[in-house]
Amino acid sequence: MKWIGRRQSSNVDDRRGVSGGKIATGGGVVGVIIYLLFNFFSGNNVDLSQIQPQLAEQSNPPLTDEEKKADDERASFVKVVLAETEDVWNTIFSQNGQQYSEPTLVLFRGRVASACGHASAASGPFYCPGDNQLYIDLSFYEDLQYKLNAPGDFAMAYVVAHEVGHHIQNLMGTAEKINRLRQQSRESEFNKYSVMMELQADFYAGVWAHHTQKVKAILDEGDIEEALNAANAIGDDRLQQQTTGEIVPDAFTHGTSAQRVFWFRKGYETGDMKQGNTFNDASLN
Repeated sequence: MKWIGRRQSSNVDDRRGVSGGKIATGGGVVGVIIYLLFNFFSGNNVDLSQIQPQLAEQSNPPLTDEEKKADDERASFVKVVLAETEDVWNTIFSQNGQQYSEPTLVLFRGRVASACGHASAASGPFYCPGDNQLYIDLSFYEDLQYKLNAPGDFAMAYVVAHEVGHHIQNLMGTAEKINRLRQQSRESEFNKYSVMMELQADFYAGVWAHHTQKVKAILDEGDIEEALNAANAIGDDRLQQQTTGEIVPDAFTHGTSAQRVFWFRKGYETGDMKQGNTFNDASLN
């Protein structure tokens, strides 16, 4: 992605040097599964240490100068990606007679407190509708590359755009509707709604990629393949197989690898918001 020298978003709260909560850092790969519904649907202040008790309390070791330089570069990159999402979604909302409310990106290291509760790096990147903020520990960039075998800057751009997709759902009232369904549904039934929400966020990430490329031509050759590879890497089926050795479809909360690739690709190829109604996809019911 051609990002160096481009505008960086000012909607960033950098807390990387701030102690942020009660639980310690962990591996982002496991967190993609364990974080479950709290990364989007919970409006309560939840201490996630109750969900992931095996996380031991520990302090984060200071970064070396080389590590800090790499971390700062990643921070600059995600700020540019956020700025690019702002440009696209401001335009799309304006074309539909609406005003886009830009989210804030919170950068943290190790652990953080949000309106949705305390979280750690083990939770992976997440969006909290309670404060309209995206939360990212930049160590997830390394998780993508080394643990999930999904390298490349646009793999991380896809992750940021996906979380912004959840913000779009919040603005459009989709999150509120699904939250009401959550209160009326059994866990296995609600998991299906969670999958639909996640796949729609993937679709919106694809819509963003479509429009940012159409207007600015900032994607390099192979960028879309990096995003598709990342979508494939964080499918529920693949992650369950890697972490537990078995696949349990009723426990899916994010969608299979094939589903995530399909919906991101559909968003990228069409660029049409109207084609992203995952809730009408018969295959997901």
